[in-house]
Amino acid sequence: MKLVSRFEAAARSTAELHCLLGEAKRAFTRAACGSQEHDDALESIRNIEHELAARAPRL
Repeated sequence: MKLVSRFEAAARSTAELHCLLGEAKRAFTRAACGSQEHDDALESIRNIEHELAARAPRL
């Protein structure tokens, strides 16, 4: 999986982010531990979740 940067995540819609998050999680589970794909998927998950959290309504 290609790394999803914070900049790229910010440019996507919320619906797209949820789809990308699912793809990143699947890529993470398929990749060999310690591989570049594994690391990229993990960083993508972090970036996507960070963007989704920033968009969440505050109470």
